[in-house]
Amino acid sequence: MSRNRAILGQLYFALFILYLLVPLAVMAGAAFNDSKLPTIAPWKGFTWTWFRELWADQTMWGAFLNSILVALAVVALAVPIGTAAAILLNSISGKVRATLYGFMVAPVLAPGLVIGISTVLFWNQLGRSVGADDFFLFGRGLHLSTLGQVSYISAYVMLLVLARLQSFDPGLEEAALDLGANHGQVLRRILLPHLYPAIAASAAIAFFQSMENFNVTLFTKANETTLTVYVFSQVRSGITPKINALAFLLILLTLALALVYEVNRRRRARIEAVREAEARRAEEAMLL
Repeated sequence: MSRNRAILGQLYFALFILYLLVPLAVMAGAAFNDSKLPTIAPWKGFTWTWFRELWADQTMWGAFLNSILVALAVVALAVPIGTAAAILLNSISGKVRATLYGFMVAPVLAPGLVIGISTVLFWNQLGRSVGADDFFLFGRGLHLSTLGQVSYISAYVMLLVLARLQSFDPGLEEAALDLGANHGQVLRRILLPHLYPAIAASAAIAFFQSMENFNVTLFTKANETTLTVYVFSQVRSGITPKINALAFLLILLTLALALVYEVNRRRRARIEAVREAEARRAEEAMLL
């Protein structure tokens, strides 16, 4: 019985991996097919044409740069806001905590087009109310795309940091305060070091959430464009394997970043294991 269960589990895992990887393999293969249609069947021969066309597409590179800038701005705003919200929620309890938690999580549940439209309406109305509706900060543009994305991406950051805070020992803060540290020192030297893994993970999630955002950006971008909006416009006018070449390069970039992260993680784990072993040997030497 247990053997059959193990076989079924392995079969399910293999089918799940195939379900994830086969579409990516087909998409990547179309980037090398000498066909004007994004397909691998029929195969008409190997070519680098679509990568050359992609390299020559200045509009795409401008959209890609805009996406990078917006994503970095979203990370710079969403990570501090979400971290501060998590620390605040962790320090209170009762109905106030539940109410604040509901308000902070609500943007995650709202559709992207609702966030995009409400962002434009809010800032336009704010500009009219202060008599500065012609000022560019209150009009549509990539800055509004950034603010609209921050309004819900910061909630993801808050959830990740809040989960990390569940493993934090409040006694460390109390001990530090009793020993004369002020609240700023406790935050910098005790709390934030404990939160760094969650903050780093939330920064990565915020960056990629911003890169793939479409609905909010579409309503707030004005005359600017980002990578997702550019791809959408290409799909409407007739998609070519140039988009497959772009997707293939993005997959390679993601895999490279994941590999760098894993190598650094294992290196830090080895260093930590060596330090723990040296500490144990030092303790044993003292006992002897």
